[in-house]
Amino acid sequence: MLRGLYTAAAGMISEQRRHDTITNNIANINSPGFKQGNALSRSFPEMLISTIRGGQGASTAPLGKMSLGVFSEENISIHAQGDLQETQNPFDFALVSNIQVPGMVFDASGKYVSEDGQRTFQPKALFTVMNAQGEPRYSLNGKFTVDTTGQLVNADGNQVLGRDGQPLLLIDGAGQPIHSFKVTDKGEFLDGNGQPLLNAAGQPVGLMLSRAENPNLLLREGNGLLRINPGDEATVTQVAPGDQVEVRQGFVERSNVDSAQSMVDLMSALRAYEANQKVIQSYDKSMDKAANEVGRV
Repeated sequence: MLRGLYTAAAGMISEQRRHDTITNNIANINSPGFKQGNALSRSFPEMLISTIRGGQGASTAPLGKMSLGVFSEENISIHAQGDLQETQNPFDFALVSNIQVPGMVFDASGKYVSEDGQRTFQPKALFTVMNAQGEPRYSLNGKFTVDTTGQLVNADGNQVLGRDGQPLLLIDGAGQPIHSFKVTDKGEFLDGNGQPLLNAAGQPVGLMLSRAENPNLLLREGNGLLRINPGDEATVTQVAPGDQVEVRQGFVERSNVDSAQSMVDLMSALRAYEANQKVIQSYDKSMDKAANEVGRV
């Protein structure tokens, strides 16, 4: 009898985690560059049950398979391109990423499945910033600004990195911050005369755009930042010249959360949670009757 109780409890836990994922999506519907997360539920291994006929050494008769419920295993992000919103702010940037892999055609969710069932995810381009501890982080939130020293930073003060791997400085010959500039679709900075801005080494100033071979390996850190585990660092490289990546100045990428579908999924998770709750209440009543009424006889 208790097997069904455990199955219903596992279903409630799974639906609760699904509910938490959906509410997090809704809460970040206006967060630039946010990618929708989906909670994946998997079933526990099925059990083959049978009944024993007769006494010792008797044959068994199979009854069939019994499922032990589901569990929420992981949270997978959907890295589809979000809509671009024009802000007309020169410090706002958006990435339009459509990196292709030879021999593969990715679907709308950015996934390719080969004939043998092998899944490959479409690489994605991201901005590269440095946190307060000097560690590289990745983001699709391109709402930047220039601080008093001329460094390009995000809303939390994290330094935006240039192509040389150093914090990106926007200063003129007199050492004053530059506020009038243009950025090409390749992420190169131009001054008011259309000439490339140069760093201290005489090299053109440009944004460091990182390429994540498998964006699902990136871990959410909060405040729109993503990180990569030390063992997977080799999967993140700089965007190559031939990659289909464009930088749009004066735009930000909106989150790719579908508000209407999120509300439908939220109600579905709630109904499934209530159904499992009713199953547990039914088991509770049955055990109460067995212990207090049938047991007394």
